[in-house]
Amino acid sequence: MKDEQELIGRFRALSAERQALLLEFAEFLAQRAVAAAPPAMAPLPEPRPENETVVKAIQRLTRTYPMLDRRKLLAGTSRCVEQHVVHGRDAGEVITELEIIFAQHYEKRKNP
Repeated sequence: MKDEQELIGRFRALSAERQALLLEFAEFLAQRAVAAAPPAMAPLPEPRPENETVVKAIQRLTRTYPMLDRRKLLAGTSRCVEQHVVHGRDAGEVITELEIIFAQHYEKRKNP
């Protein structure tokens, strides 16, 4: 609490230009702290919405499994998107397959 008051006092004493610079630095530090934090180990499930698109499903699954390396998922997800967009495969089937791919990658990560 005392540190916060001191920081506020010092912030108010700065010029507007320096205040903006301090805010940018604080944002940088906050982003760095988030990047350095260990990823969550448990999935964060979200319900599958009705009439979900393939792209929205990938976004949902990425939020559900934030601990997974997206580069390792690229081949499987790209193949599914291609099957849907180029070959006209049903979105529901593709989304189900995407859910399986993400779950399998999670299981491999959890139990190497």
